[in-house]
Amino acid sequence: MDKRAFLKFTGAGLATMPMLSYAQQQSAKKPFYTDTKLADITASVKPITATERKARIRQAQQLMASHNMAAMVLEPGAAMDYFTGINWWRSERLTAVVIPREGDISVITPFFEAPSVKESLQVGNDVQVWQEHESPFKQISQWLKARKLDKGQLGFESTVRYFVLDGLMAALPDMQNVSADPVTLGCRMFKSDHELTLMHKANEVTLKAYTHVYERLEEGMSQADVKRLMHSAQQTLGGSDIWTMALFNEASAYPHGTRQEQTLKPGSVVLMDCGCAVQGYQSDISRTFVFGEPTSKQQKVWQSVRDGQQVAFKQAQLGNTAGSVDDAVRALYKKHGYGPGYQLPGLSHRTGHGIGMQGHERVNFVHGETTRLAAGMCFSNEPGIYLPGEFGVRLEDCIYLTKEGPQWFTEPPQSLSEPLGKLAPLQLGG
Repeated sequence: MDKRAFLKFTGAGLATMPMLSYAQQQSAKKPFYTDTKLADITASVKPITATERKARIRQAQQLMASHNMAAMVLEPGAAMDYFTGINWWRSERLTAVVIPREGDISVITPFFEAPSVKESLQVGNDVQVWQEHESPFKQISQWLKARKLDKGQLGFESTVRYFVLDGLMAALPDMQNVSADPVTLGCRMFKSDHELTLMHKANEVTLKAYTHVYERLEEGMSQADVKRLMHSAQQTLGGSDIWTMALFNEASAYPHGTRQEQTLKPGSVVLMDCGCAVQGYQSDISRTFVFGEPTSKQQKVWQSVRDGQQVAFKQAQLGNTAGSVDDAVRALYKKHGYGPGYQLPGLSHRTGHGIGMQGHERVNFVHGETTRLAAGMCFSNEPGIYLPGEFGVRLEDCIYLTKEGPQWFTEPPQSLSEPLGKLAPLQLGG
């Protein structure tokens, strides 16, 4: 089945049309999606500035003071990038950032790595180096002692590895290790207008790529074929750190797929979950559509998932708990005969997750999560319904919370006959 045949069958009402020539089809009905020219659309966005990172450090230091934390330790990753701009990787040789409760930060890194680490460092100039025969833990302890910060509580960002915590605490016997989550989450959970702008652009990239892929589906394509097409489209549009998933037929009943190879055929359910980053900030969009004419059951399940997505959006009001969003969706699905709880057929995973510099951040739309929703938080909204042995449906659009309540980055599709949705206008200053 080629592209024009696919477009012909995407609406159930079109399935009964008499066979027409290609020219007649084009004159009789314009295809839904015609934006197929791909070019980088990210040139207008600006990266996070050194001034913004300095403000983040000041906020972190205020939170450290309120939580009686002498200093905080970060390893390479999203948190280090968030505060300093350093893009580095983890190895057995420690590179770390120490943010004290007051004063300038310090970077500790191997001597031979220092020139490379400095390339992405945007704030401060205190780079401490250690040689191969030396202990970085001793170096950090001496740095803290020189600033009279070697007593009290030392905070560790949640992904810091055990050997780092163990080594530092052995070198700092008068300190107690504590979680730095109250500091890192207190900063990163609430997005600025600039961060929202970058996330909006990342979502635009991914949604445009979906349009490109949707128009080019052909019978016989493998899941790998579609993933490659989606990756290439997001890359051409300006996305980085790209990831793609495409599940066909019975594989769509498993949220993260199976090893079984599937090919596209008339009536196939296609579930895609894809995203990318723009200047370090993530998108995450899932779409489910049918290649050819959908069955009444496919239509019904798809509509139930869309209803669940709308219920989640309406429940995501300021002051509500994050867990109540998940509960509202499951209550609706139970009325439709799914579940209860995580049981199948039904919704076997949480309704959504936090998102920002990482595709999955705290907090989550999951049962029992008591964190109250507040302006600046961002989440995926992705309820699904999975029927083992048959097919699954998931729709995912990310939302952000303003003082007026939830807003979409991308608006969900209205129907299975027009299954892509559209980019929502960005509401800033809220």
